[in-house]
Amino acid sequence: MSKMKDSVEIEMTTGVSNSDVLRFSPDSDDEDDRRGIFKANKPDVMKDGFAVYMQRATRELFFTNKLNYLLVCVPLAIISNGGGWGDGLTFTFSLIAICPLAERLGFITEQLAGYTNSTIGGLLNASFGNATEMIVSMYALKAGLLRVVQLSLLGSILSNMLLVLGCAFLFGGMSRKEQYFNAEGVMMNFGLLLLAVMGLSLPAVLHFTHTELHGTASELALSRFSSTILLLIYLAFLYFQLVTHTHLYEDEEDDDDDDEELVLGFWDSIVWLGVFTVFIAILSDYLVATIEGASASWDFSVAFISVILLPIVGNAAEHASAVMFAMNNKMDISLGVAVGSSTQIALLVIPFCVIVGWFMNKPMDLNLQMFETATLFTTVITVAFVCQDGRSNWLKGLVLILAYILLSASFFFHKDPALIGRQAASSVREWNEEF
Repeated sequence: MSKMKDSVEIEMTTGVSNSDVLRFSPDSDDEDDRRGIFKANKPDVMKDGFAVYMQRATRELFFTNKLNYLLVCVPLAIISNGGGWGDGLTFTFSLIAICPLAERLGFITEQLAGYTNSTIGGLLNASFGNATEMIVSMYALKAGLLRVVQLSLLGSILSNMLLVLGCAFLFGGMSRKEQYFNAEGVMMNFGLLLLAVMGLSLPAVLHFTHTELHGTASELALSRFSSTILLLIYLAFLYFQLVTHTHLYEDEEDDDDDDEELVLGFWDSIVWLGVFTVFIAILSDYLVATIEGASASWDFSVAFISVILLPIVGNAAEHASAVMFAMNNKMDISLGVAVGSSTQIALLVIPFCVIVGWFMNKPMDLNLQMFETATLFTTVITVAFVCQDGRSNWLKGLVLILAYILLSASFFFHKDPALIGRQAASSVREWNEEF
């Protein structure tokens, strides 16, 4: 009787019945349900039997998306690498193969997010969407291609904020005159992004003003200190997002009827995430090992490949997820994927690479150089102005996409002296001898 009374009071206060929201009762025995992390009414994906479940899951994983045809490039990349077909072909096959793998990683993450609330769902999409960038960065860091690490992560931020978010606004706005999202939560992300831009720009300013106290050692020390601060800020942001201010990141409209049907179980989703991550790791190793050879074969600069091509492929998961959520009018989740992913890269992935490089005795720093720092700053400011009113439409999306094309053209004509030929590797040897 007491539980029924509590239930009625909740319905009268919120105006929403318990069938539409998480059951929140003081007497609940489920700790996860009290915290609102997992949905109370979890779907039973095996209700038709294990055989039917496996058939349906296999079909959804491998045969429903035409992009999955590109998975044939996975064995081709492995054969090319082992058979000595050349860096150009190995890089091409690996780059193409990562695209469907990253997209399927996003699909599995969406299935996993179906068992959680929208805040955790957006965080999961951003986290596993960045798994590709993290893996590629670790292999590049191990190989000493520090500039490739910097540029690929910079490209991920630019791609997420301009291309991914632009496509979400464009395709979401095609069927609706205007869409709405929680501007307060999004602007909090932009505040953190601007703080990250400060941390990323100060080493470059220190370098180009020639005001270092101890030469290049000062840049490296400042980068490591700044990275530690940014990591602490990210942890504080997680606590803010997931514990104290969850209302800023939840969907205002949560209609269960619009949710996509789940075809994978919770633990099966985790297993498949591991399987696809392993294949992405193998292909990332091939990408890093052949990027300079591919640059010579394609007659593209390594900078253009790192900033534009690699992030477009790596962000396939975010791209597909953000567009899908926007077309379903779930703009808060879409913004959480696109902008949240950029925030995560700036506050977590880049500082993490600096700290890991420190332990690996690699002089990874935050000096992105002046041209790259300027593109990052203008991108964050531009997108912040576009999102400040909490509204989106197709024109805003088109503006962001064209801005990304403009940046792509600038990097196509940009020459990075640190990445000409094998100079990057020789630069690493000089740094190691100095430190």
